[in-house]
Amino acid sequence: MRNTFYTVGLVCAALISTKSICHAQETPNLDSEALQVREIYNEVLRNAKCYDWLYNMCTTIGPRLSGSPKAAAAVEYTRDLMESLELDSVWLQPCVVPRWERGEKEVVRVVSSESMGSFDLKGVALGNSNGTGPDGVSAEVIEVLSIDELKKMDDADVDGRIVFFNRPFDVTLINTFKAYGRAVDQRSSGPVEAAKKGAVAAVVRSMATGLDDIPHTGVTQVSAEGYNIPSVAISTNDAELLGKLVANEPVEVFIRTTSRLLEPVTSYNVIGQIKGSEHPDEIIAVGGHLDSWDLGHGAHDDGTGCMQSLEVMRTIKAMNYSPRRTIRCIMFMNEENGLAGATAYAAISNENNEFHLAAIESDAGGFTPRGFTCAADGDLLEKYLSEVSGWWDVMDGYDLFLQPGGSGADIRALQSQGGILFGLRPDTQRYFDFHHTDADRIEAVNARELKLGAAAMTSLVYMLDRHLNSKR
Repeated sequence: MRNTFYTVGLVCAALISTKSICHAQETPNLDSEALQVREIYNEVLRNAKCYDWLYNMCTTIGPRLSGSPKAAAAVEYTRDLMESLELDSVWLQPCVVPRWERGEKEVVRVVSSESMGSFDLKGVALGNSNGTGPDGVSAEVIEVLSIDELKKMDDADVDGRIVFFNRPFDVTLINTFKAYGRAVDQRSSGPVEAAKKGAVAAVVRSMATGLDDIPHTGVTQVSAEGYNIPSVAISTNDAELLGKLVANEPVEVFIRTTSRLLEPVTSYNVIGQIKGSEHPDEIIAVGGHLDSWDLGHGAHDDGTGCMQSLEVMRTIKAMNYSPRRTIRCIMFMNEENGLAGATAYAAISNENNEFHLAAIESDAGGFTPRGFTCAADGDLLEKYLSEVSGWWDVMDGYDLFLQPGGSGADIRALQSQGGILFGLRPDTQRYFDFHHTDADRIEAVNARELKLGAAAMTSLVYMLDRHLNSKR
């Protein structure tokens, strides 16, 4: 096996004067496969439909919060797309999802500042949080930089106040997802911890790399013990300002939200597949999550991943390739605030004794692809990577890496089946400018970058289908 970092130039090859891909060989002919990989890229870059599909979904349906009418419309839209591709089978898989409503536009306002008086902050309610009621709530703000700091405080110092979580991203981390991972606990579990100490509300610094005026929503925990308080995120610029004020003087903030959790409803994963010609019981899956938050269009998160996955299927059909394994496309529902779709999919797959030889998830935005990370159980990862390294040179020229490092939230539960899981890793430097915000609109997606990601995924699917053997 090579280093944990595999330089790649990824998957695609030219079919000289035809649009069909020839049948596999037991031992890869790397020169021939390199041509096939090039043709995959040619097909996607010339004829891809993924951007058009995404544009239509973003502009005619818009944001797709699970359990909402727009999420239901997206289910029908993507099912129709799959059926238009004449896949071997297309079906809806039910899952029970939470239903949360944001309600009226939020009010977050500094109402008592000696130096600045009263002024509004740019804020949005956090997903699954309960509202303040029509009269709102007003209290003095205390700032903390971590949940551990909060836990060490006396309850009396927190009781009746608004806790302000103001830990920024570590901007020195090149991997912005690592920065997100080190900051997001204050949004996901901070409000519940504040409620346990008697806080009446929580304000959270937006999960963003830079300083701007856009508030970022996202899920926060719901406490079964009733430790639930109104929770909002404010923009990073406003967080900087509020932090400076609180450090120098008492500050009172007023919050009014009308968000609420309703009874769960049934929604659906959307699934389509092309049956394998030689090993139909071995599945190679591609997917993204169909739901989004209720701000913007849900374009990068995760409309791009859904349409890239669907583009894989279109390209296979357009090139008249007959896969050896079953190629399956999955639009997961409810990744954002519950993973109900992923949970249902994995449970049903296990009940049916299915085997996912490989799965690829795209849920990191539609920016320029940089490579793939991967995961497998135990020593299976080393075994799979040892084999893949034997043909990875086929993908030279596409500026992509392959390295261990996880896959994705929606496919993670499939790892126990004994296959290998991949996550598409695009350039992430701008991702958190849009993540969970009103700015995540179709205008933020570059069509060529989106197509390059789809071509990389299709190429990887092709090479896995032709040359990967089960190691379980």
